[in-house]
Amino acid sequence: MTPVHAALLLGTGVVAGFAGGLLGVGGGFIMTPVQYFIYMDMGLPMDVAIKLAFGTNLLVILPTATSAVWRHSRKGAVQWRIAVTMGLSASIVAFLGAMLSAHLPGNWLKIGFGVVVILSAVRMLTAKEPAVTPEPNQNPWLWAAWAIPIGALTGILGVGGGVVTVPVLTLALKYEVHRALATSLALMMFTSTSAVVGYIINGINAGNLPAYSLGYVYLPAWGLLVISSIGMAQVGAIAAHRLQSRKLVYLFISLLFYAGLRMLGVFEWLGLPI
Repeated sequence: MTPVHAALLLGTGVVAGFAGGLLGVGGGFIMTPVQYFIYMDMGLPMDVAIKLAFGTNLLVILPTATSAVWRHSRKGAVQWRIAVTMGLSASIVAFLGAMLSAHLPGNWLKIGFGVVVILSAVRMLTAKEPAVTPEPNQNPWLWAAWAIPIGALTGILGVGGGVVTVPVLTLALKYEVHRALATSLALMMFTSTSAVVGYIINGINAGNLPAYSLGYVYLPAWGLLVISSIGMAQVGAIAAHRLQSRKLVYLFISLLFYAGLRMLGVFEWLGLPI
């Protein structure tokens, strides 16, 4: 890893931490592309680079999400009952998804990540705001059912699940956006923990890993991302409660579109250096 790589990771941690606290996501939408291109620049094979990015993301998400949840919880925004119910259900599936991901081609995972976040963005953008605010769904069995795809995507695609959890909580379960963002972060503490265990186990005997890797977790990158993201997660959580719901939604949608197009290689195809 070069000094330029280290600086990029520190800057990425700042953005990911702030976005995580603000938008209820783990930051994988920005950490994955940045890490992927850094690992490729280090000379790692594409298959290893994408899985290393996914696994490292998941371990970064745990302390970052915990930091943001503490702040959101003080505001009374975290719905702990749904977070625990969905978190426990999703964590089992997330572990199985992480075990499966090690046997899938890296290019499939990269494309899958891009497609999932773009579909989430389109669904949120096209959803109509109801004339009357509906009551949130209180059915624990429905919560557990929705947790299954969230856990699968978390494990297979190495994201905290916020890119899917927030749309599920707002569109399907009818939670107000501030509560959905906060609860999404609490759910991530469960899913990221179980999924990262799967990535570590699968990567223990993998070849072509750089020094100081713990399975598919690159510890130097993890340290740099965590150092810069934890504090900014607090700042993002504070800012979230000062923004109107619609502004938060549009910010979330914009970031989803960027992340999806970046991982699909659209900006490279267009020759845009972003």
